[in-house]
Amino acid sequence: METKKKSNLSDLWKLEDWLSVWIGFIIIAIGAVAVLTGGFDFSALKFSTWGFGETEKATLSALGSQFGDWVFWRKTLVTVLTLGILFAAGVKLQGESLRKFIPAFLCLFVIAVFVRLISAEFTLNRYLEWAFWALLIGLLISNTVGVPDWLKPAIRTEFYIKTGLVIMGFSVLFSNIAKFGLYGLGIAWGVTPIVILFMWWFGTKVLKINNKPLVITMGAATSVCGTSAAIATGAASECKKEDLSLTITISIIFTILMMVFEPILLKAFGTPEIMAGSLIGGTIDSTGAVAAAGSAFGSGSVAEQSAVLVKMIQNILIGFIAFFVALYFATNVNKTPGAKVGAGEIWRRFPKFIIGFFVASLVASFIILPIAGGDQVGAINKVLDQYKNWCFVLAFTSIGLDSNFRDLARHMQGGKVLWLYIAGQTFNILLTFFVVWLLLSGTIFPIPDIATFK
Repeated sequence: METKKKSNLSDLWKLEDWLSVWIGFIIIAIGAVAVLTGGFDFSALKFSTWGFGETEKATLSALGSQFGDWVFWRKTLVTVLTLGILFAAGVKLQGESLRKFIPAFLCLFVIAVFVRLISAEFTLNRYLEWAFWALLIGLLISNTVGVPDWLKPAIRTEFYIKTGLVIMGFSVLFSNIAKFGLYGLGIAWGVTPIVILFMWWFGTKVLKINNKPLVITMGAATSVCGTSAAIATGAASECKKEDLSLTITISIIFTILMMVFEPILLKAFGTPEIMAGSLIGGTIDSTGAVAAAGSAFGSGSVAEQSAVLVKMIQNILIGFIAFFVALYFATNVNKTPGAKVGAGEIWRRFPKFIIGFFVASLVASFIILPIAGGDQVGAINKVLDQYKNWCFVLAFTSIGLDSNFRDLARHMQGGKVLWLYIAGQTFNILLTFFVVWLLLSGTIFPIPDIATFK
């Protein structure tokens, strides 16, 4: 008997996966038109660094001047209207109440603004990404005063982050592969599948974790790019919301630790910059954390550029991994005995927003880049990057609001999930270091010229 799930044309405007694609495309299109024509400013709100006098510019007066600038309020209005209208339309198309969603979304956006404000403080900005503060503030609210029922209609973690991933696709240029050539492919693509397979074996055979969607989601988060890969793989494997939240929480905590301590250790051991940056790019989960860790070697350094290139090449794997996970889980893990799984079931399980991610990447790489040039693509990505960040901060805040410490502890399965991450990340670091040494130490292959990174 063949497992079938009927797919209707109306799915294109009713399913969250497809709606995230259309919202992402709309934001990309508006951002591209705004930059290429120069007709209007579509920039989203971004706080400048402020602080308590650590530097000449990062002062409390710098913060006050932002609030006194009409451009700040215009960008705030543009951001909340763009995201509010588009997500409200998505909620309406899914048949849910706008009357409940709109006030809840506005409140969530205010919390997100507070998160971005806190994370822009000079000292905090140097060591911790806004993703950490979004998760922490959400957890503090949910574990103290609690989340009121009227706010819950806006807590849509996957909707926000799927949209952010579609927007992120525009920044994943295939030309980056050419910049680092086989070196980048060897580090980013050679290691990742091996780490996933190791964590799958270690989790299911050694630790004997029966929750296979959790194991594969943790494996993808550890080996590719943290939260983004977790969302994509979790959707493909039908991972439970609580397990996804646990994976993301663990990933963010260790990302922070690695972002701070990995550059320190690499410097202490005198690791060449090109090797240090490549190791950072291949092992630290978040793209933003990779850039921050690489910048510890100096802004514009070879370490920073190689770290970002390796991570961006690695990000391309998100879609491929999601596809193979969907295929494997549909035909093996979740297959009913005696049933024949057809293409329809695989298609149902495949995360549709990954298609949007790839299309956005292809458009940027093979249409906009050849026509408009790298500078214009960079300018478009500068605009889109903030909308992606706002989608992600809404998602991370939602994760915190939708979680509590007791639930997270219960899903740790006696510490097995933590040991899975630690073992997987240790294996990831060791294997990545070996491949980085093999390719970039100069012992076997020639070291790429510095011009490769410019």
